[in-house]
Amino acid sequence: MHQFELTKKVPLELFGYDVSFTNSSLWMLIAVVAASAFLIMSMRGRSLVPTRFQSMAEVIYEFMAKTVRDVCGPEGMKYFPFVFTIFIFVFFANVLGIIPGSFTTTSHISVTFALALTVFVFVTLVGFKTQGVGYLKMFVPEGVPLLLLPLIVVIEVISYFMRPVSLSVRLFANMLAGHILLKVFAGFVIGLGLVGGWAPLAFMVGFTGFELGIAMLQAFIFALLTCIYLNDALHSHH
Repeated sequence: MHQFELTKKVPLELFGYDVSFTNSSLWMLIAVVAASAFLIMSMRGRSLVPTRFQSMAEVIYEFMAKTVRDVCGPEGMKYFPFVFTIFIFVFFANVLGIIPGSFTTTSHISVTFALALTVFVFVTLVGFKTQGVGYLKMFVPEGVPLLLLPLIVVIEVISYFMRPVSLSVRLFANMLAGHILLKVFAGFVIGLGLVGGWAPLAFMVGFTGFELGIAMLQAFIFALLTCIYLNDALHSHH
């Protein structure tokens, strides 16, 4: 399990707290640089006949823009940069983690929880900015019998504050499980050698492609749930 171990690249302590630059920090930085480079290079020298990279960037952009419009409505487009940034970062962090010898930052609950908490705080602020105190009405569904109302309110509040937990665990668990499975079969390839290692090797090649699909899907699900939460914040539900 050493592939998930945090190691200090630049040991640093500030006011008694360990703020070292770790391998996780390094690969998050690489993800940001890679995503930025991809988007900048794709849109550089735009032409009527798009290049492959330009086509990829435009498809990703339009797909996410359509997702925000469909889920949040036209008024949600002002928050599109936030959703797109979340999606592209998680996508590149997931994909880079598939490269042998790399580090999957999204396989650590601390990273995914920080992302989920950022979404949670942002959406909550948008909700109060848009609806004011009326945003709290989402905890009081209409038509609920008065006798059950206290119980329903408690359930709704707990459900709301569990959002960052469920959002972070979903991404963390999927990335962790996939990489553990790849590691297990890599052990079989080495253990069985040239004679018997072909079967697990073939499985690894196929499963790596599957893992790439999962990396894309999990980035989209993370962004989609962000849009759903934003929709709740932008539109009052009576």
